[in-house]
Amino acid sequence: MTANFLKLTNPQQIRALRYAVGVTIAAALAFGIAWPLSFLFPVLSAVFLAMPLPKLTLFQGLRNMRDSLFAFVVGYIFTLFILPFPVIYVPLLGLALFHTYYHLNRGGSFWLVLMLLVCLLLMPMLAGLHEGLAIGVVSGIVGSSWLTLALLWLAHYIVPDPVDTPALPVPPGVHQGFSVVAAEAALKSTIVVLPIAILFIANNWTSQILVMVFAAIFTLSPNLNKGIEAGSNSIKSTLIGGGVAFFVYWALVAVPEYHFLVLLMFFTSLGFGVAINSARPLAKYLPSAMVAMIILVNSSLAEGSHFSEAFILRILFISLAAIYVVVSLRVLGAFWPKEKVDSLQSSVGSE
Repeated sequence: MTANFLKLTNPQQIRALRYAVGVTIAAALAFGIAWPLSFLFPVLSAVFLAMPLPKLTLFQGLRNMRDSLFAFVVGYIFTLFILPFPVIYVPLLGLALFHTYYHLNRGGSFWLVLMLLVCLLLMPMLAGLHEGLAIGVVSGIVGSSWLTLALLWLAHYIVPDPVDTPALPVPPGVHQGFSVVAAEAALKSTIVVLPIAILFIANNWTSQILVMVFAAIFTLSPNLNKGIEAGSNSIKSTLIGGGVAFFVYWALVAVPEYHFLVLLMFFTSLGFGVAINSARPLAKYLPSAMVAMIILVNSSLAEGSHFSEAFILRILFISLAAIYVVVSLRVLGAFWPKEKVDSLQSSVGSE
């Protein structure tokens, strides 16, 4: 085992090395094979390896794979059978978004919610261009998610935790019964996301799809302060990731070799891994900064692309999404019936 061979006993050092090994393997496979949407593999790997979690059990991994497939089926049904009928599609999409947010607010699986949002919002937009493109893109997302789960197991095998590390705790599960607070939060998120989703899907604004995706992510918690914080943190993370991506991009321009890319990715991810697992205030921005770096480098390496253009557009899209969410939540909060909601919340708390 790598960690045992290096005599690593510090949990932060083990997680940092595992992060570097896992992200490098994912990037090497993604950039080496280059299947459709292959960049999602290192992106998802970087997201989940940054979390200080022990190894997934077999049941937990298979459950997440099942959730990814379920989200794909839901997105496929909405796109193929419901999208051609707008009068039916709009209310059903709103209902699906409400139940997705409601599931999360009741303590449901974040993985399932993330996959559902991607499939419900991304697939119909791409279907406006070509049905096969939508299916291919979301199939790539599901495939990358399955590969990510397999990589998490591999990374923990190569760089294992100490023997006495506790197993991943079993989540408490979905709250049983109707929850007023969860329903209120889900309704707010749906009211904010549904108009922008309908606008983008109806007009096939695929070039600005990141605005809709970021808006959906920022409203996972429909709290105005959290929405502002999420948008602000995303901009800061993109600035940090963009600065690192600038040096990585020009290093690859100077030495356009595959083995150099792998080596560069290892040392870059190792630096990020050490910083993420430190107690520095900057650490909270770095997982998203690594994701931004991977996306920017990937988009800049495409034929005819420009690094500065990709960087500026990403900042612009995140800013637009944050502004939309903040303004929408502020307007919604001004008209929301606070007295009724407060009384309902107090009655629920007394129960």
